[in-house]
Amino acid sequence: MVRRDPAQEKEVQEWIEACVGQKLPAGRYEDVLRDGIAICHLMNKLSPGSVSKIQTSGGSFKLRENIERFQKAAKAYGVPEEEIFQTADLYDMRNIAQVTLSLYALARLTQKHPEWKGPSLGPKMSEEHKREFSEAQLRAHEGELNLQMGYNKGATQSGHGGMGNTRHM
Repeated sequence: MVRRDPAQEKEVQEWIEACVGQKLPAGRYEDVLRDGIAICHLMNKLSPGSVSKIQTSGGSFKLRENIERFQKAAKAYGVPEEEIFQTADLYDMRNIAQVTLSLYALARLTQKHPEWKGPSLGPKMSEEHKREFSEAQLRAHEGELNLQMGYNKGATQSGHGGMGNTRHM
């Protein structure tokens, strides 16, 4: 399990506040996010209408639905399945570090969405650099011997004596 990083949690919390445009309620990081309301509002800011219904009150089942709706919207936004936290990680506070990493992945992914003009978080995402080669360029290497084809400056295994034996000098 990954260790929690308070600096990263603060960074994610500030990013959520900047995206949503309002301060999150006071309290511990995990308590503020636990009901799923803040992250659902965040998802609706990133992708309007992605979370159709947000439960603001009710029992644990209703609040867990918020988290599940966020997860579904995050997957649709492009966050890879393996980077999304489990509902129990947040609601039961089993793995808050994974929640932070998931939100960090979401924040990083906003760079790939040109419609999002708000803040992003994390390192700059790489971009595809498509290259086009002519047929002549692709065939130019065929006359060369590379090291994978066995050319190794005359070195051989002669005198080795077989597998499992030691080499005698």
